Amino acid sequence: MKKYLKAVFAFAMTTTMLFAMAGCGSSPEANNVEEQNTEVTQGEGTEGETTGDVFVMATNAEFPPYEFYEGQDIVGIDVEIARAVAESMGKELKVEDMAFDSIIPAILSGKADIGVAGMTVTEDRKASVDFTDTYVKASQVIIIKADNTEITGAADVEGKAIGVQLGTTGDLYASDVTDTVERYNKGFEAVQALAQGKIDAVIIDDQVAKALAADNADVKVLDEPFTEEEYAIAVKKGNTELVEQINAALAELKESGKLQEIVDKYITAE
Repeated sequence: MKKYLKAVFAFAMTTTMLFAMAGCGSSPEANNVEEQNTEVTQGEGTEGETTGDVFVMATNAEFPPYEFYEGQDIVGIDVEIARAVAESMGKELKVEDMAFDSIIPAILSGKADIGVAGMTVTEDRKASVDFTDTYVKASQVIIIKADNTEITGAADVEGKAIGVQLGTTGDLYASDVTDTVERYNKGFEAVQALAQGKIDAVIIDDQVAKALAADNADVKVLDEPFTEEEYAIAVKKGNTELVEQINAALAELKESGKLQEIVDKYITAE
């Protein structure tokens, strides 16, 4: 009984204090509480709306000139194309940097809307994701040491120790010509290993190869392409609506000349 009376008394006191606070409209404490509650409500609403307007791009920012860091920002051909596509859809692009072989899992799990990372369309990848129309044609090339006279073309790397960036098409193709494939998380790590004599050659995208070789006088790029390929944007399998939206945006970029303008910004004519 005593516990019951104490509870009733405590409730009455609390109610009295609340009414007293409500009557003090000019109280700073009361105003702060109201303002804080309003801010939380607005924040929750804004977050929900923003999420729908954000277009998440998964990439590996170790692939210049397609995606790389410039200070704290990720820039490059793929980033600008993806941003132009996002803008055409009324969305804001958000770029997520990750290991190349984590990109497709990120799309499948819903952590990313698209994968744009100099990604070649292959039958193996098409089994996991859908691809948009091609936006850039590229090729894989061979990097060798500058003083190497034994390797002059694609046929000469058979059986050699080849360095590749993990998960790239260079990784796939290298396995077809040799049993000795050294895999690195970043392209420049493979080139460093080549310069140090740890491997015989590196297979990687042609434009990336040129950028990497330009920073290392100990290596050179062979003129003969190792393979020819096409880059496209990866989308979660079955999301035909998104594929169609992106294809429409890419077609518009090509027709207006904007896509070529982006490519030319990063790849100058020799």
